[in-house]
Amino acid sequence: MTATSPPTAGRRTPRPRAAGPDKGRRLRSWRQRPNPVAGLGAFAWLLVVGVPLYALLVATFQQTSEYRAAGPLTIPSDPTLGNYARAIENGLAGFVLNTVVVTAVVVAIVVALAVTAGYAIVRTRSLMTNSLFRVFLLGLAIPNQAVIIPVYLIIIEMGLYDSLLAVMLPTAAFALPVCILILTGSMRDISDDLYEAMELDGAGPVRMFFRLVVPLSRSGISTIAVYAALQAWNGFLFPLILTQSPDKRVITLGLFEFQGLYRVDIPGLLSAVVLATIPLFIVYLVARRSLVSGLMGVGGK
Repeated sequence: MTATSPPTAGRRTPRPRAAGPDKGRRLRSWRQRPNPVAGLGAFAWLLVVGVPLYALLVATFQQTSEYRAAGPLTIPSDPTLGNYARAIENGLAGFVLNTVVVTAVVVAIVVALAVTAGYAIVRTRSLMTNSLFRVFLLGLAIPNQAVIIPVYLIIIEMGLYDSLLAVMLPTAAFALPVCILILTGSMRDISDDLYEAMELDGAGPVRMFFRLVVPLSRSGISTIAVYAALQAWNGFLFPLILTQSPDKRVITLGLFEFQGLYRVDIPGLLSAVVLATIPLFIVYLVARRSLVSGLMGVGGK
């Protein structure tokens, strides 16, 4: 005689108890609880960032004698805009114009080459394409200081020495590896279904490039444009080695006009730095959302 299990008809299976409102309330209260360690860290970081900016801006309104006597953190007793006027009189406008020309050309070259190269790398999945992509990535490991002498000799042989084009071409070349890496990560996020849908509509590679890839890669394109602009605007080594004439100087070399043989006009120099930073700050404010979203897509799918 075998034992039989008791009937289970009518018996309800116990269900897990749902999280009540008390648990959610406790979680919200834990999140809203003060965190003194994080507050101290944020305050320390604020000091690290804010104090140099304060010293920079205050020094631009000080007289040179007051700056030397009272230091950079003292509020000026007699604020003046003469430092900014002196910066413009020393040729800052011409330096900024040369830098704008170099930056615009570098951004145009980098965007044109990086977008087409990224599209070819993503869509042409062959051994040759992958090999070329790895060759581009090798540029990330080569600093421009290591190849400045070969670059100098190449510029001399091409007859481009002491010209703005001599600064544009190497700057664009060294910005391309990072830009291609960013764009390939952004373009890989485009679904293959969209490509197949356009192929069914009879679209060719050129049409897909302009109608699909470019519009959906705007954040990545904005990111590489800002990155290339920063590289061109802040470049120092290539302008120093590959140019010589005063009328070919960019802003990084033009700042030397405020440095004499026995003294340095620090308030005038800092005023020139502030004026030279304003264009890049405006570009960042305009493209900051696209810059962040483009950098988030570097890892691809």
